[in-house]
Amino acid sequence: MAHLEHMKLENQMCFPLYALSREVIKAYKPLLEPHGLTYTQYIAMLVLWEEETIRFKDLGKRLHLDSGTLTPLIRNLEKSELVHKYRNPEDDRTVTVELSEKGYALKDRLQHVPIQILDQFDGNKEDLVALKQLLDAMLAHSEGGDIHDKKV
Repeated sequence: MAHLEHMKLENQMCFPLYALSREVIKAYKPLLEPHGLTYTQYIAMLVLWEEETIRFKDLGKRLHLDSGTLTPLIRNLEKSELVHKYRNPEDDRTVTVELSEKGYALKDRLQHVPIQILDQFDGNKEDLVALKQLLDAMLAHSEGGDIHDKKV
């Protein structure tokens, strides 16, 4: 069985990324739940706090979410009155998502979240910055199609 070392879970690059992602999202839950947000809604709000108004399509690209996932997410944010969604009058194919006053006010109540999450991770802050830079580079590489196009 030694010839199948590459088939062991412990040798999979994807597994620690997957497991750590789940742990990080779990850490966000108690900070976001009192405000009625899921992690995915929170990251959408982060983009909206930055942009205030964004095309639906561009929001999906920023979050790496397809429209089937993004549509109900935005619908729930609308129900919570955190965003408004509307079609462009000149081109009804273009949907715009805009931060509401209530959504903008939520930013102040959640500004502590990134700091609290960072504080939960032991270790050197420079290592965390380096890890983020490496993950950003890997994500950018995957967006170029290189990972998806490789034949195994």
